Amino acid sequence: MVLLFALVVLVILLAGGVAVIRSMNTSLSSAGNLAFKRDLVNQGEQAIATVLSRFSGSGSLSTAAARNSNLKSANYSATTLETNDSGVPTALLNNTVFNTIGEADNDLKNDAAKVTIRYVIDRLCSAASSPGTQGPAGCVFPPAANDVRGGSSQEMATRLPPPPSTTYRLSMRVTGPRDTQVFLQASFARPEQ
Repeated sequence: MVLLFALVVLVILLAGGVAVIRSMNTSLSSAGNLAFKRDLVNQGEQAIATVLSRFSGSGSLSTAAARNSNLKSANYSATTLETNDSGVPTALLNNTVFNTIGEADNDLKNDAAKVTIRYVIDRLCSAASSPGTQGPAGCVFPPAANDVRGGSSQEMATRLPPPPSTTYRLSMRVTGPRDTQVFLQASFARPEQ
């Protein structure tokens, strides 16, 4: 009788041990996936530096005239790109759509880390023309100095108003090991000169 009881207890302990091992494997897998995601987010910052260099100095998008029309060689759209329900541009989800906007040669690759960054830049305007002629009805502009709330009224009166700026959106798809993908977006304003 004691032997039978001991065997039953051993079977129950064995089942519990298997459950604990499976739980540990799931936790390790989840932790690994979170680490991949965090690394891909950090890798995505390379695209931000690349794009900002195109908007400054002698970059391909440094002049207002260059930004008023699409520039495929810079993965740039002068109008707002179509997005899915999550706000991700369809150009990052569909290679056929991407090929109409940008070039795969612009993808940033880190072969050592097995990471590829594909990005698109879109100006948040409804038409490919000067944002000044479209106005707030056609483009997204940052708030003007008199729209900003907070602080003291005396301080606001002494500040120079910022130059008129247009808002741009940088969207990235970062693909890493094990086909891990992260989608990131950043927006920035650029004064029109």
